[in-house]
Amino acid sequence: MTTKTIRLPVLDRVAGDSLLWRLLRESLPEHKGKYAAAIVAMVLVAGTTALSAWVMGEIVDAMTDPANTQRIYWVAGSVFLIFFAKGVASFAQTVLMARAGNRIVAQKQTSLFKRLLGHGIAFFNTTESSDLLMRVTQSAQMARNVIDVVVTGFVRDLLTLIGLVSVMFYQQPYLSLISLIVGPAAVLGVRMILNKVRAVMAQEMAGLAEIIKVVQETSTGARVIKAFALETVMQDRMQSAVRQVEKRSNKMVRLESATAPLMDTLTGMAIAAIVILSSTSIGGQAAGTPGQLMSFVTAFLMAYEPAKRLSRMRVSIEAGMVGVRMMYELLDLPSNLNEAPDAKELTVGPGQVVLDNVSFGYNAENQVIRNLSVTFEAGKTTALVGPSGGGKSSILNLILRLYDPQDGVVWIDDNDISKVTFASLRKKIAFVGQDTFLFSNTVMNNLRIARPDATDEEVYEAARIAYAHDFIESLPQGYQTQIGENGSFLSGGQRQRLSITRAVLRGAPILLLDEATSALDSQSEAYVRDALQAINTGVTTIVIAHRLATIMNADRILYIEAGQVVEQGSMQELLAQNGAFKRLYEAQFHNG
Repeated sequence: MTTKTIRLPVLDRVAGDSLLWRLLRESLPEHKGKYAAAIVAMVLVAGTTALSAWVMGEIVDAMTDPANTQRIYWVAGSVFLIFFAKGVASFAQTVLMARAGNRIVAQKQTSLFKRLLGHGIAFFNTTESSDLLMRVTQSAQMARNVIDVVVTGFVRDLLTLIGLVSVMFYQQPYLSLISLIVGPAAVLGVRMILNKVRAVMAQEMAGLAEIIKVVQETSTGARVIKAFALETVMQDRMQSAVRQVEKRSNKMVRLESATAPLMDTLTGMAIAAIVILSSTSIGGQAAGTPGQLMSFVTAFLMAYEPAKRLSRMRVSIEAGMVGVRMMYELLDLPSNLNEAPDAKELTVGPGQVVLDNVSFGYNAENQVIRNLSVTFEAGKTTALVGPSGGGKSSILNLILRLYDPQDGVVWIDDNDISKVTFASLRKKIAFVGQDTFLFSNTVMNNLRIARPDATDEEVYEAARIAYAHDFIESLPQGYQTQIGENGSFLSGGQRQRLSITRAVLRGAPILLLDEATSALDSQSEAYVRDALQAINTGVTTIVIAHRLATIMNADRILYIEAGQVVEQGSMQELLAQNGAFKRLYEAQFHNG
């Protein structure tokens, strides 16, 4: 099957604004208590910031009149209270915003992961894991950053700016009018930057995904990389990806920082004009007292930082919205495999499995199974043999309901499996594949995933049946031994026996085996074959095998080719037919 990466679209303004409102609607109400308290703290920060500019005028005027000690003490007390209140409010704002933001990140990442788990196998086969990692980690964090920018910008920075401008107009109304030339000019400059920010940020996210992909492939394919001396190739790939991200990151920094020289230049021009004008009379009026002038200049200088943050706010939001779009693309992506709204619990009787006129393909152009009708008898072992690509593994995938057929029905006893819950279906089926997956955890925890409520003794007994108990006990910490990523500290035979132990512990009435011994040496294969023989008695067993020696005791054998049952019967019956199965048998036992 082909693999594709979900494309990262460039945000248009309408779509970006729509997603922004959606993000705010979904996130703010649930955390309204923390955000309300944070907003109160921000109002206090804005108010005390404006007061600190105003009190500078009082300080200057009080110092010019040292004989008035009462006024000096009053001003000193006011300064202390203003800055104390500002410090407490700033602390409260930071903590409350951080707690709400961290909770939003956790919730979004949980929702994204839950959405991932809701998708069928087809989704994971057509989406690169590096892309999913990027969306689950980076996009949730960027969503939090966007909310922080919006809340702090529209509350703290805007109110602070309003308060400081009010002080400016109160102290020096005419000089304040001169300073207003900064605002419109800054807005025009910022608008020129936005379009470039969107495109560059999307490219940067794609570059980060490439870095994650290279690291993943290096970790999982280390043996192949070493065997073929691909270190230089992988290093070149990583360097190329890192350079691209570095280049785009630098460009992003330039764009985000472009507002600073713009604001600095405009502010410098305004201050220069104010200095000149403050020494002369304006409109026939004097420039005011030294305190008023000092208060005005202080307010003007303090207004610079919130004004700069506000001028950059749209740029920051546009950069973050790329991650928000990535997040909602994944959250809104419909699953191609859904549980029926009225799904019921699967009640298994004898355990008969039936494929009724089933057709299936992984894509519309290529059908793997065509109008297949076959019955797997309850309590019997049925083997599937035949050439690769004939549809054998697809049959097991349909029984597990990892995919749904395009036509036909899969039955377990009298239950259409498309109408039962996923959990109850998989609980009644044990699966052992050729590619054993183990979690980076202890042996015990890896075994208990088959049945979390199993006692230690039940786990030990399952391991004895699967010929795994002795080798587990020989490990450094026995059942509590950490086995590494995908059981990297164990041999192939040991990993497979742990997989069979899970199947034993599961105690399911239906057992599916997909080339469970194909990658094992002769001794390990003998252990595994004996273990499987011990657990499939009275269990509906469907086994795929290329080595015919592993299915000598099967009750029935189906030769599958091009999605059809070409031959079927017992070993003796098929050998007597002088057909495809006999040719396969002779190729293995007489020529090999």
